[in-house]
Amino acid sequence: MTLDVTGLRKVYPTGDEALKGVDVSVGGSETTAMIGPSGAGKSTFIRCINRLTEPTEGSIELDGTDLTGLDDDGLREARRDIGMIFQEYNLVERLTVMENVLTGRLGYVSGWQAFRRSFPPDDVERAYEILERVGLGEMEDKRVDELSGGQRQRVGIARAVVQQPTILLVDEPTSSLDPETSNTVMRLLTEIAAEREIPVLINIHEVDLATEYADRIVGLHDGEVVFDGPPDDLHDGALDRVYRGGDPPESDAPPADETAASDSSVGSEPGGERASADGVVSPDGGTTDRPGPGEP
Repeated sequence: MTLDVTGLRKVYPTGDEALKGVDVSVGGSETTAMIGPSGAGKSTFIRCINRLTEPTEGSIELDGTDLTGLDDDGLREARRDIGMIFQEYNLVERLTVMENVLTGRLGYVSGWQAFRRSFPPDDVERAYEILERVGLGEMEDKRVDELSGGQRQRVGIARAVVQQPTILLVDEPTSSLDPETSNTVMRLLTEIAAEREIPVLINIHEVDLATEYADRIVGLHDGEVVFDGPPDDLHDGALDRVYRGGDPPESDAPPADETAASDSSVGSEPGGERASADGVVSPDGGTTDRPGPGEP
């Protein structure tokens, strides 16, 4: 499976341009993490792919089919292949865990079957298997409103996986979770990508989680891609471009006649700034917070 996004633009009725010609391709079983400050366009990009938000311009091709040109019936069929995991879970709280997971099969049953919540035995069996895989094997009859945040997120993952998608889109999966649960969720997503040989595209604020679990990092700033590469290349200069829109610090690439001096020095030049995973470090060593969650 290959997703090719070319020249993607999104302009809201207010005139705000959330995406400015974004080009991104993903495929294989790669886990790609999209990072950037609030308002960079990360959530907009994810939502444009399955047209929960309508793009203004550009193409979104899933295995050669341009999703932007599909009518309602075509889009409904295409969405079978796109699993979506939401920041706020998007579950029906009065329903059971099993009933919520099986909503991932609604694209495959008739309107009458959906109304009656009647699913083929194979779908039910698959749902049991996936609940076991995400660690909720004994909780199929529990109502969702009785679950913790981490458990709800795992229900959301199970619902997406039961679709048997060819790609998983994940919007801020760890924003309301504690650190231990966040690691569990990220580990689960990357394992599912490898086991099912599908790509996973994750919009995430936590840079440390992105670099630990993703195979590739895409950095957005002000609606444009300013970094695209492996986690090992996400050095201070790259973080500065992503979160401040600046050029790489001079200390990242010292002139040849200063190489000897740089070998015996530590840190950036006097008066300079550098970006860190926790924010921007100022010359006096203080750290300013990075913008919190939220997208246009």
